[in-house]
Amino acid sequence: MGQEGIEASRFSVGTLRVEVYAGARAAAEAAARAAAQTMRELEGRAATFGIIFATGASQLDTLNVLTSLPRLPWNRVNGFHMDEYQGIPADHRASFRRYMRERLSERVPMHEFCEIDGSDADPDSVCQEYARKLRACHPELCLLGIGENGHLAFNDPAEANFDDPKDMKMVRLDPVCRQQQVEEGWFANFQEVPEYALTLTIPTLYRVPRLIVSVSGSRKARIVKRTLEDPVTTACPATILRTHPNATLYLDPEAASELNRVLG
Repeated sequence: MGQEGIEASRFSVGTLRVEVYAGARAAAEAAARAAAQTMRELEGRAATFGIIFATGASQLDTLNVLTSLPRLPWNRVNGFHMDEYQGIPADHRASFRRYMRERLSERVPMHEFCEIDGSDADPDSVCQEYARKLRACHPELCLLGIGENGHLAFNDPAEANFDDPKDMKMVRLDPVCRQQQVEEGWFANFQEVPEYALTLTIPTLYRVPRLIVSVSGSRKARIVKRTLEDPVTTACPATILRTHPNATLYLDPEAASELNRVLG
């Protein structure tokens, strides 16, 4: 039986634990309850603690469940998000600042939530200051997804660096990533999607002690297969998850549909 009695199929690839649930909602509930358990453990160890949150379609159900669970220590959480489009206003429907406000920071009483200012004319300074705040908080938990090109945050294959010397940087988004934003409904067409974004780098995400990864839907089936079966290289950045000491990947049957292992 899975988290909170929900049935799941479990296996590991490298050090990455994989759990496949009977549906997207069940997978989201399991991911949210795992995050909640970590938050309760952290509550007993620190006055405040840092959590990094992802945006995008893969996080909608997980965040909805997590923010609905009772008696979580939100008042101790210093929240951060992973990325933001460069040059986009905070009130744009695709802005990750807006996403985080509507789905997280305005729903629960957090100690603090630090936003990435994608509107600032000096993105390098934004990256340096945000990275400084993040390091000062020593984030203990990260909720994330995987892009259709295998990106983690906005570290697309051409930009990803497993040994990146920077904690945060501005990157150019590749066509697959930009098209995904259109397909998920954040933009009306490809031309509307910003060409550049600010993102936490792979090493910044990797050094977080606990990673909870949520992926759902048939559009992600191919990249889930690559994540678990390809060589660990930046050609598919998400393959690095297979070497993290404490990461769990939560899938629904559609996202797992191209794997050799199936629910059974």
